[in-house]
Amino acid sequence: MLTGRGEVHFGWALEGRAIQDVWILPARDAGPSPSLGKWTFYGTTLRVYDPGVDAWHIFWSDPRNQYFSRQLGRADGDTIVQVGADGTGSSVRWSFSRITENSFRWLGERSHDGADWRMEVEFLAHRQSKR
Repeated sequence: MLTGRGEVHFGWALEGRAIQDVWILPARDAGPSPSLGKWTFYGTTLRVYDPGVDAWHIFWSDPRNQYFSRQLGRADGDTIVQVGADGTGSSVRWSFSRITENSFRWLGERSHDGADWRMEVEFLAHRQSKR
């Protein structure tokens, strides 16, 4: 198991028509973390709601690792589930659960056949007070 500390910044974008987040792992003040291997990234997600399909179009971009994914996201009970594909043709599923005002859990899963899912990553996010 790999453990690290990162940053996530969320905000409204495009005149309130989208939500954008920026993920940084490791955190900028954490120093080099070679033990994180491929889980070292700087990326951004843009989420745009589409009332026609009652879902969010999600575009993930990590230019550092040249990893890109397009997904469609919807609520599933208390969980937000995003399903799509990456550039390799693999199916990806990202789930946000245990969502509170100050925290959430994010699971990243992958499937090569669209049926059997394997968890690749789990993030436990906690809001920090502004410094």
